Amino acid sequence: MVTSITSFGRSGLYDWMMQRATAVILLAYTLFILAYLLFNPDLDYTQWKALFEQTWVRVFTLLTLLSIGAHAWIGLWSVSTDYIKPTGPRFLFQAVCGTAMFVYVVWGVQVLWGL
Repeated sequence: MVTSITSFGRSGLYDWMMQRATAVILLAYTLFILAYLLFNPDLDYTQWKALFEQTWVRVFTLLTLLSIGAHAWIGLWSVSTDYIKPTGPRFLFQAVCGTAMFVYVVWGVQVLWGL
């Protein structure tokens, strides 16, 4: 039986599947960016800006940004519950990690969509 390992009340299997799904999204985005850089060796600011003005690129980037947050949260939560046994330090570590991820996602959305 799979036991619950997240504070969201989901199962360990759900977390494992989420880690894999977000890893696939991160891989796809990395390959996309690397291919774009490879096929545009004389890339300048205008081309880069034109790429990110396309809605599908912004949506793909947003999905990747959210995937980074979810992937990191599940990983850091799992590691912290395995290796930080005292409740106080573990809570502090998780609070700092969660806050940092929230700030990075909000900041990324602001940069991406110009809010």
